[in-house]
This record gives sequence, C-alpha cells and structure tokens, in this order.
Amino acid sequence: MENSTTYHIPVLLEDCIQGLNINPNGVYVDVTFGGGGHSREIFSRLSEHGKLIVFDQDPDAKNNAWIAGNFHFVPSNFSYLTNHLSALGISKVDGILADLGVSSHQFDQSERGFSFRADAELDMRMNQRSEKSAKEIVNQYDEDQLYYLFKEYGELNQARRIAQTLVLERNNKEIRTTTELCDILSHFAPKFKDYKFYAQVFQALRIEANDELGVLKKLLFSAADILADHGRLVVMSYHSLEDRLVKNFFKHGSMDGKEEKDFFGNLIKPFREINRHPIVPSENEVLNNPRARSVRLRIAERNER
Repeated sequence: MENSTTYHIPVLLEDCIQGLNINPNGVYVDVTFGGGGHSREIFSRLSEHGKLIVFDQDPDAKNNAWIAGNFHFVPSNFSYLTNHLSALGISKVDGILADLGVSSHQFDQSERGFSFRADAELDMRMNQRSEKSAKEIVNQYDEDQLYYLFKEYGELNQARRIAQTLVLERNNKEIRTTTELCDILSHFAPKFKDYKFYAQVFQALRIEANDELGVLKKLLFSAADILADHGRLVVMSYHSLEDRLVKNFFKHGSMDGKEEKDFFGNLIKPFREINRHPIVPSENEVLNNPRARSVRLRIAERNER
C-alpha cells in the first residue's frame, strides 16, 4: 500500500482523521478516493473487523487501490452511494469523507481540459464516460443557459456579455479548445487579475459538466440516511458554492438555510456541527501544497434518531 502523493497530496489529513473519530471496528466510506491518501490513513486505523469502502468515477483512480478483504473500490460517482452500499450488504456506516473538487492528477493531465494554462480540448469531465463535456456546453447551450451558469457558478459580474460573446463567436466557428475559449474572452479579463477571471470561467463550466452541486446535495441527503447515530461526516470544499451548501445543511438542516422546527420549537436537522467555523490549512501546508489554499473543512455528527 504505497502512498500516491504524485496523484494527489491529501489535504488537511490529520484534521480529517481526527474529525472521523475512527472506531477500529467501524465501517467507513471515502467517496472521493483519488490518490488514496486519506483512505490509506483511515485504513491504517482499522482492525481486521473494520471496513473501508471507496468511490471514484475516474478510471485512473483504480490504479491506486489495493487488495484486502476489508477494502472495496467502487468505480462510480458517489451520487449512487446508497445503492452501491446496499449491494454490498451495508445499511449503516460510521463515517464518510468527501474531498470535493478536482484532484491534482486531473489538473495535471492537460488533455482533460481542466486547466486554462494548457491548450487542450474543452472537456472537464471527471467521468470520461459521461456525455456532457465543457465543449458541448459552450457550443450548444443557449444564451440564457450560459448566462445562468456564469453568473451562478462562476459568480462573474459580466456573465450576460460573456454569454452573448460566446454565442456570437460559435456562429462563425465551433469553440473547441481551452486556448480558443480564453482568447475569445480575453478582453473581459481584468488586468493583473486574469488568473482569477479564467478560474471562475472554468469553474462554472466544470460545475455544470459534472453536476457538482447536484451531486453534493445527493451526498448530504444520503449521508443523513446511512450514517449511524453519532457517525461523522467530513467534507472538504474548495469554493463558496459548495461550502455554503454544506454549512447550511449542517447548521440549519436545509440547503437554502431555512429552518424547520418541531412542535416544541426544536430545530429539525440531522447533524450537529463539530466545528462551528471551517478548518483551513496552515501557512506551511499551503506552502507545500498550493492547491490546498482554498479548502474549507467542515465536520458534523449524526444526531440520534
């Protein structure tokens, strides 16, 4: 069981492990296996009676798996978490870990189109078997659809004009590559802040291509069902849209932050926050792993039913 840090350096590793509050004989799920860094540490804390189930839709991730009687790799998106666990005969688990976003490995594979720093076909699919890529979105969505995703998912002030520009440009020629997209939108990029602008554009397309927010919502609801009482849910988010959903669900019991109370005035929610404020990486961790700089870690415990 070798650690594949070349694939993805595990972020906030010790904080995640402490947050899971691991029972050596318990059942744990890592829904974003990737390079296996977090999973290896979880597995090292388990006895032969404990179990670790990991999920990853990226075929490359399976190369980082290992063989053990109490370890199981599921080549699937974690939106199907409940179904796959049921197929394995598992109805309740003691902890779930989710490291959201794109792995270093995926960013570094220039042909995947996740980075605007390399010329590649517009793809951005985490699951290469899925049909909707960034190229389809850019070339087939109408102006209103593009406006919505750049405004809501990219949080871009000029979302309408960006959408209009893409529609006009694609009428002349299909927009195929990351470089073509960046060139078309270059006059929108603020001087000295072009990196942030392109990051927001690519974030919006990636979220849409992979239905990241929809999948996260499914995970939060599923976790509330399958976690045993006092089981832990540990979630690392990399942008405000994800973090807001997690925060609202942990704190208020709903995605939009609206609270529901029972007859006695008690707040109805499945989780109790372990940390009221998100845990962030230290300066030293960010120095050693710059991609950790935007992470926000939230931990919650399943309330008794």
